[in-house]
Amino acid sequence: MKRSIEIFTGRCPVCSPFVQLVKDAACANCEITISNVVAQCEEQTCIRKVNQYGINRLPSVVINGKLLNCCDSPITKQDLLNAGIGQA
Repeated sequence: MKRSIEIFTGRCPVCSPFVQLVKDAACANCEITISNVVAQCEEQTCIRKVNQYGINRLPSVVINGKLLNCCDSPITKQDLLNAGIGQA
């Protein structure tokens, strides 16, 4: 079963390492979608998703439809692994 991973970024210097962190933690069963919120995506789709998921900071990651919001500090690789990224 594929694991859906949605990354929301602002294409900022902080976002690029975060995107790489998620990619490094992902496995073959992970399907990654990256949305640049600043560009507002095609037909404002990512803006609707930002509102739907309750995203209030960038970068953010949504795994299988659930916003990973584990802590007040930046998300770590261990947080991603605990959320199921990288597991077949």
